[in-house]
Amino acid sequence: MIEVENLRKSFGTVNAVDGVSFVAHDGEITGLLGPNGAGKTTTLRMLYTLMTPDAGRVRVDGIDAVADPLAVRRRLGVLPDARGLYKRLSARENIAYFGRLHGLDEATLRARSEVLIDALDMRDIADRRAEGFSQGERVKTAIARALVHDPRNLILDEPTNGLDVMSTRSLREFLFRLRGEGRCVLFSSHIMQEVVALCDRVVVIAHGRVVADAAPQVLRERTGAASLEDAFVEIIRQSESAAA
Repeated sequence: MIEVENLRKSFGTVNAVDGVSFVAHDGEITGLLGPNGAGKTTTLRMLYTLMTPDAGRVRVDGIDAVADPLAVRRRLGVLPDARGLYKRLSARENIAYFGRLHGLDEATLRARSEVLIDALDMRDIADRRAEGFSQGERVKTAIARALVHDPRNLILDEPTNGLDVMSTRSLREFLFRLRGEGRCVLFSSHIMQEVVALCDRVVVIAHGRVVADAAPQVLRERTGAASLEDAFVEIIRQSESAAA
């Protein structure tokens, strides 16, 4: 479980994150939505300890991310906005490199790698160098790398961006499997179709603050919208009117 309490981060005079609070529960896929510049990526970077908050608290499975960032990293699998594969390494070698960084012994590393290669349907690319991979192949490798240490919590920043239909469907099925295992999945996306298909609950951020936090159907009912996209637009419009 990922708990965020009154999180704040400023860059000079800009309050990028201004009191964000929400909980991403185990056994659920939680969507994090917001327009460009809303503070989503800054929030995510504080959750996975790449940035230190100016104020507030992040807890992962009850562990404070500022007090014990190493313990939090062991409990997180992260797919950041920049995939960052090592192009000269094969998919298998990329996975193994991160497994060794997490301190896995070689037997555990081999076993976990094989499970993930099969689960993500990567057998055909496992021993190919990452240079020249398609977007879908890069995402699959990055997700396998993020999960090699078997974390209970997963943070995904725009995971389906640029994927084709088959890769998107494969990833969606894999995320449902993780949810079924009782893991916590936090999912940021601009693609409303994927949010509707995947998310049990949606947290909407605007102007660095949480302006909505509910199941997609509840957000549609509250706004009287026919679709989640229309509900999102209405929520952002209301937040802008309130901020004016």
